[in-house]
Amino acid sequence: MWILSAFTDEANLSCDEQITAATRAGLSHIDIRNIDSFNITVLPLDKAKIIKNKLDKARISVQMFGSPIGKIDILDDIQVDIEKLHHLATLAPILDCYAVRIFSYYNKTEIPHVEWHKKSLANLIRLRDEAKKLDLVLYHENERHIYGDLGANVKEIAELRGANFKLIFDFDNYQQNNEDVYAVWRSLAEQTDSFHLKDSTSENMHVPIGLGNAQIEKILRDAFARSWSGSLTVEPHLTHSGAVALTAPSGITNETYANMSSMDSFHLAVETAKKLLNEIGVKWN
Repeated sequence: MWILSAFTDEANLSCDEQITAATRAGLSHIDIRNIDSFNITVLPLDKAKIIKNKLDKARISVQMFGSPIGKIDILDDIQVDIEKLHHLATLAPILDCYAVRIFSYYNKTEIPHVEWHKKSLANLIRLRDEAKKLDLVLYHENERHIYGDLGANVKEIAELRGANFKLIFDFDNYQQNNEDVYAVWRSLAEQTDSFHLKDSTSENMHVPIGLGNAQIEKILRDAFARSWSGSLTVEPHLTHSGAVALTAPSGITNETYANMSSMDSFHLAVETAKKLLNEIGVKWN
C-alpha cells in the first residue's frame, strides 16, 4: 500500500484551512511543517492537543513531521537540532506521529569537502542514535546545497539506513541539480523509503507532478513494478506562498499559476498526483 500525503501548509498556514484543503483533496494523511503560525519543531504541546482533536474529527492522520533539522551550517552547534528532535519526541505521542524529515547540513563556510563529508555523517549518526532513544524514525531528504544533494552523496548517507534512519527521494531536487533522475533512482531504488512529489521544467519552473523533467511517471512505474511501498508527499511549490518562502525554495515562480490562490494551486497539485497514481494502477490510502 502506498500512503499519499501532502504539505498542507502550502494551501494555508492555519490548521482549519489545512484540514479543509486535505478534505477537499480526499487526503487522509498530511505532513506537518508549519501550522497555525508555528513550525512543527516549536509547536506548543497544548496547541498540538487542539490540532490533534481537530484532525481526529476530520479523520486525518499526521504522516510525518516536516522538520528543518539539518538545515543549518555544518559548523553550527548540532545541539540546536538535538533540542528540536527532543521537542518532536514530546509531540509524537500527542499527534501519533514518529517519523521526522531531516537534512544533512549546508557548507556556507566552505570548509573542505572531505571535512564537510566527515562532519555531516557524524551529525547524522548522532541524530540517528538520539532518535533511537526517543523512538523516532528519521527520514533524510536530498536537498540542494546540503551535503546530501547529489545522488552519489546520498548513496553514502544510505549506509546509515536502518530501523531509525530512512531515505526520502525528492525528484525535483535531483532534477534541479542537473542529474539524470532516473539513473539516481536506479542507484537508490532499494534504499528509498519515501517520495516527495515535486516537479519542474528544464528552466527550473515548478509544474504539477509529472509535467516536468524529473521523470516522475517513469520512476513511479518502475517503483510499482518493483512492488515498492511507502509514503508519497505532494510538495506543490506552484505558488510561492508564505509556507514555500520559508523553505528557501530553488526554482522560479510559474506565472501560469501565480494568480491562483494557494488553496487552488495546492488542490491542482494533489489532483494531478492522484490522477498519475491511478493511471499507474497504484492503490493508495
